[in-house]
Amino acid sequence: MNVDTATGGAEIGQRSHIIEDQDAVTDVVLDAMSRTPNERLNEIMAAFVRHMHAFAREVKLTEEEFEFGVDFLNRIGQATHEAHNEGILFSDAIGFSTLVCLLNNGQNGATETAAALLGPFWRLHSPATENGGSIVRSDTPGSALFANCRITDPDGKPLANVEVDVWQASPVGLYENQDPDQADMNLRGKFRSDVDGRIWFRSVKPAGYPVPTDGPVGELLRAQLRHPYRPAHLHFLCYKPGYKTLITQVFVDEDRHLKSDVVFGVTRHLVGDFQQGSGPAPTPGVEGPWFRLTYDFVMEPGKAKLPKPPIR
Repeated sequence: MNVDTATGGAEIGQRSHIIEDQDAVTDVVLDAMSRTPNERLNEIMAAFVRHMHAFAREVKLTEEEFEFGVDFLNRIGQATHEAHNEGILFSDAIGFSTLVCLLNNGQNGATETAAALLGPFWRLHSPATENGGSIVRSDTPGSALFANCRITDPDGKPLANVEVDVWQASPVGLYENQDPDQADMNLRGKFRSDVDGRIWFRSVKPAGYPVPTDGPVGELLRAQLRHPYRPAHLHFLCYKPGYKTLITQVFVDEDRHLKSDVVFGVTRHLVGDFQQGSGPAPTPGVEGPWFRLTYDFVMEPGKAKLPKPPIR
């Protein structure tokens, strides 16, 4: 057996992993992981260990706080189920989801290629809807919204045949799978851009809503004296082979929580211009105030792939 008895059973050439003091822990752990064959896994785990150990030293983490943190993580897992992902919600609530999104899209989010969080309510098989059609599929009181969107490449060339998924919460702040009063697939639709890169449709003006607060993330928000609200928004997912799938949101510019989104999802390019219409609406029979949204999307060349649907 190829062992070195002088090091208590360590393999030949491997340093001893007997801990002398707390200063030695990090280097010993890094050494133990250093032969990981997958280079990217090794890079990520080494950085993770260094930062986690530095964090514990910086805050002088007590054993009671460590146990509380482990219990918190356990309860995040226990609160996750088929219709809800508490782990993603936690990542959202500490801004980590948005950071990862901006690191990987459109020059750190500084261009009009404005990506955003997928969110927990996207469904894969939204109903195919003709341009000019409505995604209001059940009685949904609220101000009518007429959206006119255009998709281009980074040079401004219109992109035809882009498959565009649209979904949103109702004016009472609920997605259709949360609300028994809404029909299945209400306020969802799948469009295809025309030769000018355009899609257009009718909906209702969305409302903001609170994220779930009955789990560990809700406890954290209350402990930090933070509100749980997201500003009103529309979701878009743009898919076309040869282009990086664009997942984004467009926020209502007058929403009271626009500057304090609980999941830090609002970037400058994602604030839409929701203009109240004057005169007759584009579609007959509209009563009361109505709104118009015009918005342009930019898709970067790259690999087209769809995310895993958070819900069925």
